[in-house]
Amino acid sequence: MANREKNKKTLLELAKLSQNCCCADCGATDPDWASCTLGIFVCLNCSGTHRNLPSVSRIKSIRLDFWDDELVQFMKSNGNRAAKNFYEKFVPVFYYQPQPDDCEVLREQWIRAKYERMEFAEKNRDRPYTADVYEGMLWKKGKDNGQFLERKFVLSVHDFTLKYYKEDESKGPKATISVKDLNATFQPEKIGHAHGLQITYCVENHTRNLFVYHKNGQEIVNWFNAIRAIRLAYLKTAFPTASNEELIPWITRNYLKEGYMEKTGPLYEFSFLFVLKDAIELGVVFIGPENHGYSVRECVPKGTRGNKWKCGVIVETPDRQFVFMCEQERDQREWVEALKTIISKPMMPQDYTSKIITPLNQMC
Repeated sequence: MANREKNKKTLLELAKLSQNCCCADCGATDPDWASCTLGIFVCLNCSGTHRNLPSVSRIKSIRLDFWDDELVQFMKSNGNRAAKNFYEKFVPVFYYQPQPDDCEVLREQWIRAKYERMEFAEKNRDRPYTADVYEGMLWKKGKDNGQFLERKFVLSVHDFTLKYYKEDESKGPKATISVKDLNATFQPEKIGHAHGLQITYCVENHTRNLFVYHKNGQEIVNWFNAIRAIRLAYLKTAFPTASNEELIPWITRNYLKEGYMEKTGPLYEFSFLFVLKDAIELGVVFIGPENHGYSVRECVPKGTRGNKWKCGVIVETPDRQFVFMCEQERDQREWVEALKTIISKPMMPQDYTSKIITPLNQMC
């Protein structure tokens, strides 16, 4: 008969090992759950997705559930490292691997891709997001009325563009977007859909946004990774001497901070976003590293006119000083912390020629 306390102690010790101390799927620390059929330790959030895969994964608590001796031995013989070496052996370098704070659809599809579809266990496995041309239908938010309408999108590595069409495709694309300044990030709350994706790009030195979703989680994540694939292909062309490790952080970038601030009167919405820019844009403050003359600090500015909010943030750039006002001290601290995170980030060698910098965007 299994010794409950002994097996629990063994499992807790296994979970503390360096190869098991982080969730096998999102990297969250101190996982308290395990898949006794896959031999991996996972966090609470990822365990929920595993529970939806009963034919693949059986989830148990390492603290609360009863474990047979055979299952404990199976966990000892496997573990997160062994699973990674098998299930993630051929993950494309551009493929986004979710972090603990990422949205549900990214985490779910990553888990399903690994264990249910076995997308990365074989070298020559068919992966549609690696195709030179990726096309399909997405629900796009209308600019005027805010309604979502189904539109055809085409992503092509041949000319590094993303095109989308209205109802009559014979009239050509409604827009042709260069992937040079393209960014994509999941924004389910902002878009109002669990699969909401925000695509940001530049037109004549102005930032534009497309808000899209797909009803199928796998399809929207395929679109996201198809964008990442073409972005990496473009970056390799633009910076042929840069390594994958140097380029990967610039494929797509998540928002670091988003909220409202005042600037000399009107109320603007600003967003922190990692982007590639080649020109200064109206309504954007470019943020570079500290050793290039950029700094940020809290302040209580005197003499500002028209500002209802009193918690100031001063951003110094080599060209000028910007003063923004926050409603509360908490907002002020969060903005200063976020800005300091960017300013403390060193630039890579190719940044000096490509002007890879971070803008504080005025969102329309």
